[in-house]
Amino acid sequence: MSVADAAPVRAGLPEWPHRFFRSFLRRRVVRRWDVHVRGVGHVPQDGPVILVSNHVGWLDGPVTVATSERVVHALVKHESFAGWPGRLLRASAQIELHRGRTDAAALRKALRVLRAGQVLLVYPEGKRGDGLVQETYGGAAYLALVTGAPVVPVAVLGTREPGAEIESKPAPGQRIDVVYGTPITIPAMPWPRDAFTVAAERERIADVLRVHVETTTQNLKRDLPGAPPKQDSFDE
Repeated sequence: MSVADAAPVRAGLPEWPHRFFRSFLRRRVVRRWDVHVRGVGHVPQDGPVILVSNHVGWLDGPVTVATSERVVHALVKHESFAGWPGRLLRASAQIELHRGRTDAAALRKALRVLRAGQVLLVYPEGKRGDGLVQETYGGAAYLALVTGAPVVPVAVLGTREPGAEIESKPAPGQRIDVVYGTPITIPAMPWPRDAFTVAAERERIADVLRVHVETTTQNLKRDLPGAPPKQDSFDE
């Protein structure tokens, strides 16, 4: 039996601290930036959900978590868990992820979230970039195959200005769009899940997310920021 096939848990990650922090974060975000959220009806109101999003800037996670109608538990790179930001992330039940390798602890928590009918946010690209969803990893596909949770594509635009560093924030008043797309369903598959199946579903999720991002930029007449001057990496 693999880590992923352990018996289902009865309780997910705590949500009440997250609701408190989310209220504070939402007020701060909407006061500083011009935030527009669309397509919330595509996110199921209950049950497990995997949100898969493009990733261009530092603000992607906070603005998605702050504006979501449901509590969101995000997979966040472990480098972000240092100092006071790390204390805040832990208090709000975000999931620490060591990238570049299989992180069994993060996997267990992600499955705990989904098996308890909660919402998980995953960045399939694994790092911030130009937002075009060119190279992805199989974590979201694997979690969907284990749990059968619907996968909802999310396009986030405006969180990094063209040419800006990956740690930068947009100027006050900058427009930010968070747009949810039509969910896709990947039927749960019992263990063992072969690499070919995981890879096929990874490509399917990447294609859906890529098309959603492209369609959103066209419909809203917005541009992605392009590649940052210094690329994000797994050891930063």
